[in-house]
Amino acid sequence: MASAVNAAVSFPSSTSSSLPTRTSTVYSERISFSKNVFYSRNVYVGRKLFHIRAQVTQAPAKVEKISKKDDEGVVVNKFKPKEPYIGKCLLNSKITADDAPGETWHMLFTTEGEVPYREGQSIGIIPDGIDKNGKPHKLRLYSIASSALGDFGNSKTVSLCVKRLVYTNDQGEEVKGVCSNFLCDLKPGADVKITGPIGKEMLMPKDPNATVIMLATGTGIAPFRSFLWKMFFEKHESYKFNGLAWLFLGVPTSSSLLYKDEFGKMKEKAPDNFRVDYAVSREQKNDKGEKMYIQTRMAQYAEELWELLKKDNTYVYMCGLKGMEKGIDDIMVSLAAKDGIDWLEYRRQLKKAEQWNVEVY
Repeated sequence: MASAVNAAVSFPSSTSSSLPTRTSTVYSERISFSKNVFYSRNVYVGRKLFHIRAQVTQAPAKVEKISKKDDEGVVVNKFKPKEPYIGKCLLNSKITADDAPGETWHMLFTTEGEVPYREGQSIGIIPDGIDKNGKPHKLRLYSIASSALGDFGNSKTVSLCVKRLVYTNDQGEEVKGVCSNFLCDLKPGADVKITGPIGKEMLMPKDPNATVIMLATGTGIAPFRSFLWKMFFEKHESYKFNGLAWLFLGVPTSSSLLYKDEFGKMKEKAPDNFRVDYAVSREQKNDKGEKMYIQTRMAQYAEELWELLKKDNTYVYMCGLKGMEKGIDDIMVSLAAKDGIDWLEYRRQLKKAEQWNVEVY
């Protein structure tokens, strides 16, 4: 990335108008600050001594870290479509109010410890039945909504958060999503075909002192529920969260808010370590009268978020509708520009350092 450089050179008084072209450096000294780097150098040109001092404005350097993806204990693709794991539905409950625009369900399946997933991974579900060509339905992927211990705390279950897909096509016909309706209609005791687990992009950071910023729309809350349960509802010998978890959740109506009671209990339990901000687009507006989408809510904390993003132990996770990514980029572009930083290039550095993690659909 290009850096802006301001340099000042001190020349000794001299009557000579000609300078030899050969130079030799005596020593170089580097002093680092949070936003700028100053270089101070003495240089001989011929027999004359010159002092050079340069200021370089640059993006914060990223510290090399141990990759979360290199953890040997992370299992992927243990169960594949041809030989899925057969679990049973233990629980299936609608978690949105009756007047919410659409239904969202929380469901729990048995795994008996045979599907060893981690927080941030996904599983595949193969719905019963055949498609219009007489072939078995293809699997659909869903982010896991439970911690690795599961909602029962015994590592023998897995939970999902699923919205029932129903829409009207161009011909005016009602169309139902195959897998979402299969899942939302499941009754306790029913079999369910599970593949996976898959994915390493959304794995939690290893640092228990990290700042973890979670951006979710709708059922994109699933992986962050898994994070937050591990952080605040569970006890682990090798993990105790002491950092800051900051959740932004965007939904259309307050009747669509997911797991609000759970997040309230987390806030009571760890007020200094957990923050949650909701963006309810059809009910809330900002000072300009604009609808409160997730990026609108984030804009209210823009300066604070940008300062956090310049730290090496801040990790951003984004899950939900694809359109949310552009809105968040729009906020960051102007903030980064104030520090002379190209946001798109800096975001690339964050992603490489596993500090910017995105799963949108």
